[in-house]
Amino acid sequence: MMRTLERPPAILAVGRNYADHAKEMGASIDAHPTVFMKNPAAVIGDGDAIVIPPICREHGPQVDYEGELAVVIGEGCVDVGEARALDHVAGYAVANDVSARWWQKSGSGGQFCRGKSFDTFCPLGAMRPAAEVGDPSGLLLITRLNGEAVQSSSTALMVFTVPRIVAELSRGTTLLPGTVILTGTPAGVGAGRTPPRFLRDGDVVEIEIERIGTLRNPVREGA
Repeated sequence: MMRTLERPPAILAVGRNYADHAKEMGASIDAHPTVFMKNPAAVIGDGDAIVIPPICREHGPQVDYEGELAVVIGEGCVDVGEARALDHVAGYAVANDVSARWWQKSGSGGQFCRGKSFDTFCPLGAMRPAAEVGDPSGLLLITRLNGEAVQSSSTALMVFTVPRIVAELSRGTTLLPGTVILTGTPAGVGAGRTPPRFLRDGDVVEIEIERIGTLRNPVREGA
């Protein structure tokens, strides 16, 4: 049974969690997860429009898609070990970590948050309960842009597994019930293509994750 997600108390996200994506972006993988946050006000649902705001047109096309597995915390936790981490997961959802690349890399002193947090920049599908999904470590993830597959990978290729991510993020930090964790995107993003292919008015982004569902969002230019 799918449950529509309310606006979460917090959205934590992990970057560079697939080696092929790190490579296409010219980045290295660290010993610990690269962590940033997104504004909960950026959440939209399945079918809602991703709106490219005027601020994201100031430095040329830059708005990108990132298909990701989202983890939803059920029972709050702090300092949970990897062996018990999945006990605190209520379920999983399909997410799109929409990113304004100039603002992510150059516009905020090297901090990702602003480029990831513009309104509508966190499409999030309904939650599938963890018991129905089972092991999250081998799920097929496909992102389609206007019907063409642009990302195709498996969560088995994550650098940091879901239990490791939950355990690491809970170290000294309380994860409140309802917190959403985005677990990273595989290769195939628009910024990694030659030439780059950023989102534009009229596009449709569709992300499908095995055993969880499909998230579909049209794109339009904001006034």
